[in-house]
Amino acid sequence: MTRVVLSIGSNLGDRLARLQSVLDRLGPTVLSVSPVYETAAWGGVEQGPFLNAVLIAEEATLDAHGWLRRAQEMEQAADRVRGQRWGPRTLDVDLISGYDDGTELFSRDNGLTLPHPLAHLRAFVLVPWLAIDPDAELTVTGQRRLVAKLLAELDPADRAGVRKTELTLHPSGS
Repeated sequence: MTRVVLSIGSNLGDRLARLQSVLDRLGPTVLSVSPVYETAAWGGVEQGPFLNAVLIAEEATLDAHGWLRRAQEMEQAADRVRGQRWGPRTLDVDLISGYDDGTELFSRDNGLTLPHPLAHLRAFVLVPWLAIDPDAELTVTGQRRLVAKLLAELDPADRAGVRKTELTLHPSGS
């Protein structure tokens, strides 16, 4: 059984509806979903703020590449255009980490890098992740690290820039 941590974000159009579309498409595979946060864009490209959330999902029939295909299908359904790196987007669905029967998955091939190589630098991933899994760990440069410690190592301004909203996402059937 494969469990994944997904980071979802949107800064174009109906941002909340775009995030909700991920939960709707994943249905009962979603185990946990974080609160919704608003953050400034990351990566140095001038653009509007993002809504971000993290979810944990599990599906017995998908491996890591299957999750990648599903993430890309959700982005395509939201009319995602891959143009400028770190540019504005209708929907971004990133695989942060994956586990097969509790064993962390590692990948460096076929367009899939797991764990996500930049997740430990992104407060907009770490803050929501901790909201649903306070004991979360992430392998960074070969070492398992507590996500809480990785977050503490980030610039305080980056952490402060991740602002919890009153918006909520609802797993399918809620």
